[in-house]
Amino acid sequence: MMSVNNEILKEKLSKLGLYKMEAILDGISEDASKENLSYAEFLDRLLEEELLDKADKLYRTMLRFARFPYIKSLDDFDFSFQPSIDERKIKELSTLSFIGNGENIMFLGPPGVGKTHLAVGIGLKAAERGMRVHFTTLLDMIASLMKAYADSKLEERIKFLSSPKLLIIDEVGYLPLDKHGSSLFFQLICRRYERGSIIITSNKSYSDWGEIFASDSVIASAILDRLLHHSTTANIKGDSYRLKEKLKAGLVNTVGGLKMAEN
Repeated sequence: MMSVNNEILKEKLSKLGLYKMEAILDGISEDASKENLSYAEFLDRLLEEELLDKADKLYRTMLRFARFPYIKSLDDFDFSFQPSIDERKIKELSTLSFIGNGENIMFLGPPGVGKTHLAVGIGLKAAERGMRVHFTTLLDMIASLMKAYADSKLEERIKFLSSPKLLIIDEVGYLPLDKHGSSLFFQLICRRYERGSIIITSNKSYSDWGEIFASDSVIASAILDRLLHHSTTANIKGDSYRLKEKLKAGLVNTVGGLKMAEN
């Protein structure tokens, strides 16, 4: 009789879209019988598995949308290798209260010090909470905006980039933008201003941002004015993680503050 009842239950669970509960019903029913679970305990166990399954599916959906370059959590970050980073501050940012407040994070420092890793780690935290996150490099984003402009779909693209709760823009400053690209970037920053949070990684100090945006200090100031109005800046100073293992192996040494490969 139990199997008949379960088949009826599974049909109803399927109609309700409770597919995990449908799949595990027989197993949980057996466990309930063996462990003498109450009806409430039986239902709670089913619901818990359904909730976990839905959370996992949502997380995987958020990851597909985010398009992270890799999956590295904050737990994987070696703070001992970069003592200039305030670990307590990063943990505070990982609570994601800055997103609720529409604030930004700016990670500044030379290549290889972990800026992107920190940005991805915080982005993963947001994805785990079911928040929409989108990761892009500056050049890829500008290329997409320029294509949208050429196709008369600029508003559609800006709306897409404005929709995530968190937008991560990587590699700001590695190559300069022309006036058109700078204008498009400014339009996006204006659209997200005080509405959606941004994390930016850059190898340039703020005083050098004029070089990034067509050597135009006016538009650079306007962009920084909006980005920094509600923001946290983390200046990272230290060695490159990419050279970490070589440093340990003695294949690279420090001469006059520069990294020099040994012959």
